[in-house]
Amino acid sequence: SQKCFRSQDIEEVGDNRHTTFFEMLGNWSLGDYFKVEQIDMMWDFLINKLKLDPNKLYISIYSGNEKLNIGKDIVAEKAWQEKFTRANISIENRIFAYGDKKNWWSRSGVPENMPIGEPGGPDTEMFYDFEYKKEKVVHAKSIYRDEECHINCDCGRYVEIGNNVFMQYKKSEDGVVELEQKNVDFGGGLERITSAMNDDADAFGLDVYDGAKKVLESFGGEKYVSDLSITFTDLSSPTFAFRVILDHMRATTFLIGDDVYPGNKDQQYFVRRLIRRAVRFAKKLNINDNFTKEVSKTFIDYYKSEYKNLEENSDKILKALDDEESKFRKTLEGGMKEFDKIKTNVTGEQAFNLLQSFGFPVELTQELAKEKGLEVDMKYFKILKDRHSEESRTASAGKFKGGLGGDGVMETKYHTATHMLHEALRQVLGEVVFQKGSNITNERLRFDFSYGRKMTDDEKKKVEDIVNENIKADLKVTRHEISYEKAREIGAIGVFDNKYEDIVSVYKIGDGEKRGDSKLFSMEFCGGPHVESTGDMGVFKIIKEEAVSAGIRRIKVVLE
Repeated sequence: SQKCFRSQDIEEVGDNRHTTFFEMLGNWSLGDYFKVEQIDMMWDFLINKLKLDPNKLYISIYSGNEKLNIGKDIVAEKAWQEKFTRANISIENRIFAYGDKKNWWSRSGVPENMPIGEPGGPDTEMFYDFEYKKEKVVHAKSIYRDEECHINCDCGRYVEIGNNVFMQYKKSEDGVVELEQKNVDFGGGLERITSAMNDDADAFGLDVYDGAKKVLESFGGEKYVSDLSITFTDLSSPTFAFRVILDHMRATTFLIGDDVYPGNKDQQYFVRRLIRRAVRFAKKLNINDNFTKEVSKTFIDYYKSEYKNLEENSDKILKALDDEESKFRKTLEGGMKEFDKIKTNVTGEQAFNLLQSFGFPVELTQELAKEKGLEVDMKYFKILKDRHSEESRTASAGKFKGGLGGDGVMETKYHTATHMLHEALRQVLGEVVFQKGSNITNERLRFDFSYGRKMTDDEKKKVEDIVNENIKADLKVTRHEISYEKAREIGAIGVFDNKYEDIVSVYKIGDGEKRGDSKLFSMEFCGGPHVESTGDMGVFKIIKEEAVSAGIRRIKVVLE
C-alpha cells in the first residue's frame, strides 16, 4: 500500500467517489509472468479472497490501434471470458473494448506521443457495479451525456477498482514493437475496493471518516447525509461540503506529517489550498471556529498504528493546521465582504484586487463565482499578474539579492552579517537550516530561515557568540567567480529557490578552499556588497526570534 496525492482531482472532490488522497495497492511482475497469470490472480483476489460478487464485476480491454498496427488485446479478453464462463456468468455486455485514451498506458499518453525507446502497453480495468436504479443515475460531466449508462460513464454507477497495465511494447524508429521482457503493473485504490466490499457507493461511508464526521457535526450542527446524486456542480450542498473537508483534512494530515507545510511554493501551495478550501466549505456547515486540528486528530488516531510518523509528528501537524486556519479566517472575512459586492461576471481587475489586497487565491474567486453562476476573466487576470511580477522584478533591478535596500555602509555590514548569521544557525541548529529570505535597512537585519520550533535562549546566545567571535577575528571577506557546479562541489550554500547562472559569484569569510576547511567560516552564493573584513562590523545582537509561518522562523538583529 502506497500513500498517493493527486492535485488534479481537487475540483471533483465532493461527489461519491473522488478524493485527492488515497492509498494505492500494487503488484508487479518484471518478466516473471504476464496477462493470463495476472488475470488469474486478479480474479482470485477479488472474487475468492475479498468475496466480491462476480455478477457486479465488469471489464474493459484495449481495442487496438490500426494506424500503428497494434491489435485488439485478444489474450486479455479470452482470459476474462474464461473466468466469467466458469462462474456461469454470461459474457454478453460484460467485457468492453476501448481505444488509446481509455485503455493504453505510457508516460506520454497515447502511442503516437511516445518518444523512441519509451515502453507502453494496453491495460485491462476492472469496474464494480453499484447497481444504481436507472432513474437515479445522474450524469455529472460525462461526455456520454446522451448515451446509455456504461462502465466508463461518469455517473458513478460503475467505479474502477483496479487497473492491470501490460508493458508489452516500446516505441522504435520502425513504430511500436514488442518488448523482449514483458511486465505487469497493477494498481488498485484501497478505499474503492473497500467500498465495493461494503457494497456502498459512497467512498465517504468508510469508517476512516467516522470520527471526523462526528467532530464536524459537533462544531456546526449539520448531519452528514450520504447523497449519491451529488456531483461536482453541487457546491452549495452540505453533503458536498462535508466530503471536501473530510478529504482535504485527511490529505493535509498526511502531507504535513511528511514535512510538506502550507506555503506559497510548489507542493506547499497545494497544502495551503486544501486547508483554505476546507475552511471555506466549513462555513456552509455553520462552522465559524477553528476546527481543522480537531478533525486531524481523528485521522492521526485512526492511522497511527500503520503510519507511525503521524503520531510522532502530531504536535507540528496540529499547530501548522491551526496557524494556517487562523490566518486564513482573517483573509476570508475581508475577502468575502469584497466579493459579495460583485454582482456581474468577475473582471480581471476585480480578481487581481482580491488577490493583492485581500490575499484571496484566484482559485477561490473562481469557486465563489461558480456558485453564483458567474465567470472570471482569467485571461486579463493573468495579464495583470504577469505585469505586476515584471514591475516588481524591474523595481528590484540594480539592487543586490538578499533583500538589500541600499548599499550604504550599514547596509553593507548587515549584508555580511546575514552570511555569518546563516552559518552560525547551521552550526547551532543543524544543516536543516536554510535561508528563506532577508530584509536589510541601515538600522537592522531581518533574516528568515527554515526551522520547526522556537529557539531556546541558550541557542540564541550560542549563535551570537559564534558571530561575535568571528567578527573579533577580523576575517577577510573575498569574492570569487566560479562555475555553479564548482560552487556546489566545494560546499557553497545559498537560497536554492533562486535560479543561478552558469558562472556565479561566491563570497568567502575566512581562508580556505572548500567548506570544512578550519580557517573558512562561511561560503555563500551572493551578488554583494560586503565589508572587506569582519573586524569593523560592531557587536552582533539578536533582538527577536519569532515564527513567520509553519516551519519558517525569523530573526531580527542589530549591530551595535
